[in-house]
Amino acid sequence: MAKLPISAFIICQNEEAYLGNCIESLVDFSEIVIVDSGSSDGTVDLIHSYIESGWPIRLFHEAWRGYAAQKQFALDQCEQPWCFNIDSDERLDAALKKLLPELVEAPSNVVGWRVARRPYLIGFGYTPESVKERKNLRLIRKGAGAYDLTQAVHEGIVTRGQVEKAKTGSLLHYRPLILDEQILKENKYSTLKAQQQFLAGKKPSALKLVFSPWLYFLRLYLKNGLWRCGTAGFIEAMTGAVYAFLTQAKLYQRSVLKKRPNQDDASGH
Repeated sequence: MAKLPISAFIICQNEEAYLGNCIESLVDFSEIVIVDSGSSDGTVDLIHSYIESGWPIRLFHEAWRGYAAQKQFALDQCEQPWCFNIDSDERLDAALKKLLPELVEAPSNVVGWRVARRPYLIGFGYTPESVKERKNLRLIRKGAGAYDLTQAVHEGIVTRGQVEKAKTGSLLHYRPLILDEQILKENKYSTLKAQQQFLAGKKPSALKLVFSPWLYFLRLYLKNGLWRCGTAGFIEAMTGAVYAFLTQAKLYQRSVLKKRPNQDDASGH
């Protein structure tokens, strides 16, 4: 069977535990571009083992530039007509693999495809196909767009042309972190997001501070359907609400500290 005219591109660092299953889900791709930013575990050895087995992997070593810039570097190395953005802890489900040949035959006015993602929840497993995260642009024609380098987190490609949504199929996200570890990740991402907004001159909003966590929770729990996943789904939605709260609270504190730096005025009390 002929390979699909797609370059998958992956950025990674210390992903030995996850990367193998990601690579193996890309068996139908003509090229796999991997950019490692200094792994100290067995990630690089794992990649070389796949290369030695005949997998069409091109490995690059590049110091960390930030999420958007690192992914742009990886995208720039792709040589196939279509490019697919995938993380080390993601893999294609069967429905997406089946649909890809149709997606790459899209009319020339379609330059990209948005794809759903289904996370693995501790105590539940992968969410069912009816429970999906928001569809994000993952498959793009070579040269039809570039990453917005101003985005510190939740980076995305800005395209020149029409983008459609894949009607079926999902990426499966497998990184089952216990809440102790997941909260540290949400803390890191909310810091990046708040700092990005602060540097862009965005003002804090009391309404967003109060209501954005609830809206975030309701979107995940009701609209995305996490209510179907029992307690595990509730925890996932609440974790998202924590991220939304932390982002708004950090933006508020950065803004007020600029106007009123902390000062120990205990002598006046």
